[in-house]
Amino acid sequence: MFTVKKFINTIKYLQWKQIEYRIYYGVRAKIRKINGFSYPLSVPSRTADLKLQPGIPAYPSYEKENRFCFLNITYPFGEKIDWNYSDEGQLWTFNLNYFDFINQEDISKEEALRLMYDFIDKIDTVSMKNGLSAYVISLRGMNWIKFMVRYGIKEKKIDDSLYAQYRILIDNLEYQFLANHLLENGFSLLYAAYYFQDETFYAKAVEILKEQLPEQTLSDGGNFELSPMYHQIILGRVLDVVNLTKNNEGFDGKMFDFLKGYASKMLSWIEKITFSSGEIPLLNDSAFGVAPTTAMLAEYAGSLEVTSAALPLGASGYRKIEKPTYEMVVDVAEIGASYNPAHAHSDTFTFELYVHGKPLIVDTGTSTYDKNRRRHIERSTFSHNTVVVGEVNQSNVWSGFRVAERAHIVELEERQEYIRAVHDGYEKQFGLLHERQFSMHEDTIEIIDRIIGSKEEKSAIARLHFHPDVNVELEGEELVADGVRISFKGAQKVMLNFYRYAPEYHRLHQAKVAEVEFDEQLVCRIVL
Repeated sequence: MFTVKKFINTIKYLQWKQIEYRIYYGVRAKIRKINGFSYPLSVPSRTADLKLQPGIPAYPSYEKENRFCFLNITYPFGEKIDWNYSDEGQLWTFNLNYFDFINQEDISKEEALRLMYDFIDKIDTVSMKNGLSAYVISLRGMNWIKFMVRYGIKEKKIDDSLYAQYRILIDNLEYQFLANHLLENGFSLLYAAYYFQDETFYAKAVEILKEQLPEQTLSDGGNFELSPMYHQIILGRVLDVVNLTKNNEGFDGKMFDFLKGYASKMLSWIEKITFSSGEIPLLNDSAFGVAPTTAMLAEYAGSLEVTSAALPLGASGYRKIEKPTYEMVVDVAEIGASYNPAHAHSDTFTFELYVHGKPLIVDTGTSTYDKNRRRHIERSTFSHNTVVVGEVNQSNVWSGFRVAERAHIVELEERQEYIRAVHDGYEKQFGLLHERQFSMHEDTIEIIDRIIGSKEEKSAIARLHFHPDVNVELEGEELVADGVRISFKGAQKVMLNFYRYAPEYHRLHQAKVAEVEFDEQLVCRIVL
């Protein structure tokens, strides 16, 4: 529910630049509408013959005969493609307009060109609300350039349209959002600068990347939005521009070393956080089957002579514990990024546990970006392996991509095989703090939760979400999960219920969740 207080507690984290550009673009749009403004077809003066090493192939999403599959939803258009089609949600429409599919391995050059021409022919006749947004132009532009370079195509109609799209992009850079949106603008403008040999595009790309990559890359190499999936996406993009600047001369030649350094840091983080199975923890907005895998990224990096910086996990707030029998990722992070937490969940102190290379206790994942009840459930504290007090979220997630008041880490103590942290997410509502301790041993994990403060009969419930493949049974007040025994000391009630696991967009699987009610302290002991 929208309230003025919630709105104020959301916008107070914004940077002034975001507010300034929201106002500027809003006023400019009204003036331009009155004046009947439209963008002219800008024509490039020249294009360069670029060289690119083979990159990571796109996930197959184009089937045949105008039939597309994005986010596990297939739609056949028949004879005519509607590039504004929105019945499956805005993210589906965005994916349609990104044109990743022209770089998938099983599409012919002729079919890809036909789809590009179809899009170009409809720009002037269809109001492309999504297709000509800055973020979508950024991704489509890079995909078109990769395709043109791959086949050595010189086609004036495509080049003219692409250049005109980039003129729209540079006039609508996403300073109102910042974060990954502005970074994608910068990556794409660098591609355009090399392709069109355009000094204006280059200057703006360098300005954005030299400001945003240091801002968005934490000291341990993690992307500040704290989504392993988005980290993989952004790392893939950094490797693409390393590829671009490594294999092509032009401009001042200074960007290659800068970009390679950040690729090395980011590669370190994703390799550290990835499980031995190759899967990422599904923390914050993360799902399988969207981003290039860590193995793909490592192989691509190797082909570009990018090596891992081998940095220890730190500033991101994620920790990885590895033992012979298990791997565990622990979240003691702040909400990130503070001024654009669009992909953040209310999940402080959650964790994922893999035993013998297989998932046992998992994050519940992300199945949708639609602003609906499912989206709110997946972002809520209720859906993570942590403690809920009084059925209230630690951080006030709302409206799909917003966060008002947030939980902050107020204490953090770490030593070998031990983490203790305290957050204040329940302090304003109930005057309570939540402390969690993790003690990791060879075959035993102990998790101690304490609710600190005058409790006044507010229920505290710790949840453990099990992978759908795990057989979980309740034996008295102990759980047995595929041979792993989990006991609870201080529990008032131990229950097994069901939840819906979302490892991919629009894919939901029924699985079991343990709900453990307690008063002031709960000791959870996991014996492997």
